[in-house]
Amino acid sequence: MSTNILKKKSVSINFSSYLKSLILLMKPRVMSLVIFTCAVGLLVSPVKVELFDAMISIFFVAVGAGAAGTLNMWYEADLDKLMSRTCLRPIPTGKIEKKDALLFGVTLSFISVFGLYYFSNLISASLLLLTIVFYVFVYTVWLKRKTPQNIVIGGASGALPPVIGWTIATNSLTFEPITLFLIIFYWTPSHFWALSLYKAKDYEKAKIPMLPNTNGVEETKKKIFIYSLFMLPVIILPYYIGFSGKLFLIASLVLTIYYNYICYDLLKFKKNKFEVKKAKKVFSYSIFYLFLIFVLFLIDKLI
Repeated sequence: MSTNILKKKSVSINFSSYLKSLILLMKPRVMSLVIFTCAVGLLVSPVKVELFDAMISIFFVAVGAGAAGTLNMWYEADLDKLMSRTCLRPIPTGKIEKKDALLFGVTLSFISVFGLYYFSNLISASLLLLTIVFYVFVYTVWLKRKTPQNIVIGGASGALPPVIGWTIATNSLTFEPITLFLIIFYWTPSHFWALSLYKAKDYEKAKIPMLPNTNGVEETKKKIFIYSLFMLPVIILPYYIGFSGKLFLIASLVLTIYYNYICYDLLKFKKNKFEVKKAKKVFSYSIFYLFLIFVLFLIDKLI
């Protein structure tokens, strides 16, 4: 009898561990950002959506993001095992088989797109499908191993969730949510290039052509600073078209100017020891910055 109990506990532990690995395949951190920005896009739209409909629609968008993350890990399993940042992911560690990851990712893709179509509308479902296809085939399969501009072009997929949120509510695509798309799109390069500065050896080992390895550290720092400056007109745009108020404009400009400052601070330093520290500062602040920008936008619209 005790043997049966032990076997049941072992099965339960193995199932729990496998389930945890499946969740990790879906890149839960990325999913949380997708959920948040999609929710903001939905909440700032002029059309009010019933709570259940909003939650179920955002759930399917999150599943779609998880599908894209899973298929990304499936395709990049050979690279992930070479990099310290990714070597402990479920496929490199043998917790999930590649074929299982592929099946899981494809299944999630179908569930998310058809689920969003059923509970929301065709425009939202089409944009979600575009997001998955773009992230997997354009960014992961085509661009990432071929060009240092991979993150610039590939960033479009990560910028679409607030647009999807807007279309869930309105069943239409207008210029207003495009301003939210542009905020994420122009934020993405400086964010990821800051990461690539202190993870350059990892990318070199995996032969991924990130900017520090192809164009050098100084060029990367210059591009980080330039893209941080691009955020100034992008942040002003929602106010310019009447989509946000002065609260968002002033607060976001303060956050952006500080972002410009720390990116310039990274640019002017030439000592490797300080570069790593300052690159980490830019990377960490960029996450905080994007989160606050969207929080401010939501507060501004609700007020």
